[in-house]
Amino acid sequence: MTIARKITAEDILPRDAYAAMRASRRKEMAALKRNRRVAIGPDATAYFESFETMRHQVQEMLHIEGGGAEQLPDELEAYNPLVPDGRELVCTVMFEIDDPVRRKAFLAKLGGVEETMFIRVGDIEITGQAEEDVDRTSASGKASSVQFIHFPFTDAAVAAFRKPGAEILLGFKHPAYGHMARLTEEVRTALAGDFAA
Repeated sequence: MTIARKITAEDILPRDAYAAMRASRRKEMAALKRNRRVAIGPDATAYFESFETMRHQVQEMLHIEGGGAEQLPDELEAYNPLVPDGRELVCTVMFEIDDPVRRKAFLAKLGGVEETMFIRVGDIEITGQAEEDVDRTSASGKASSVQFIHFPFTDAAVAAFRKPGAEILLGFKHPAYGHMARLTEEVRTALAGDFAA
């Protein structure tokens, strides 16, 4: 199995070169992300990451913060763990509620939500695993509004996911947020490309 490569300094453009093409790169990235986004229920959206989305994020952080070569190692350390390894899908989940009062009350009931996410491919269920950089549920049981989730796939699950027309569900089993969404064929096709040959 070929393991997907991680981002290195050689993959990153100098700030001036990136600035010159930033507008077109951002348009390209918006088009790429369109079929990597899945709304789950009324308040959650999963954004499936890839080498390209994470390279863009590193490039954007360097452009905005201007830290150059000194900043780059920290950005690579932060974002490389979210590049799928060839036998997984990785998503950033955002609970997006504009009203601050409602958001605070909602997140207070959502502790442990990162441990309840799943992908179901036919009769195969893959339980999500939270990124271990920091604990995203506080001691008081309040969940973070941003979660990073890995879905480790077996060869059988990859084969099932790659089948055109496969029924794939993405969701949560949390008592306060038990929502699911069916992946469209466009999303399934885009995400199938994250698996190594």
